[in-house]
Amino acid sequence: MKYRNEGFDPEIIEALKKELASSGKSFKVIEGEEENSDEFVNFLFIGMYEGKEVIYDAALYTLRLHHSSEVYELAEHEAAKKFPNFNGIKYEEDENGNLKPLSSEDEEIGWFITEIIMEIEEEETVKVQEFIDIDTHHDYGIGLDASLNVEYIDDKVIEKFIKEFNDDTIQLDETFYAFQSEEEEDLEE
Repeated sequence: MKYRNEGFDPEIIEALKKELASSGKSFKVIEGEEENSDEFVNFLFIGMYEGKEVIYDAALYTLRLHHSSEVYELAEHEAAKKFPNFNGIKYEEDENGNLKPLSSEDEEIGWFITEIIMEIEEEETVKVQEFIDIDTHHDYGIGLDASLNVEYIDDKVIEKFIKEFNDDTIQLDETFYAFQSEEEEDLEE
């Protein structure tokens, strides 16, 4: 039987199981993801869905990173309202790999966005909480986005998340949090 979504195909699930068993981990980090960092990891793991095994394509990130992206998105929205030609700031490199200077308009927009971010953080306009979002219409298996209030994402955090997710024992913190940019915190210390 040909599966439209390979993340539900028992043969592919079995192949991933063998790969995980040989690695000694319950997950496989998706290599080549330039975004993977100590605050964000994209990985695959096997879990259950409607009584059947399935591959989950998961993105797990810190609550601080989630907050930062929400704040930046709001600041960009404000910039788009003030600058009708704003279409995102694009950094370009010269032939030596150095960043080219921004146009004066892009520089003005950049400063405006920075001020808005500082204002949003100071007023704690944006608050976020831990969450798990499931996407059953994902192109490979089931998509899972989750944000946890941890300092960083490492193997231990991922293993604990998978175990609690699969055991249905995960307890999300429902508290709303706001964060300050790290640069500001460093200045205050």
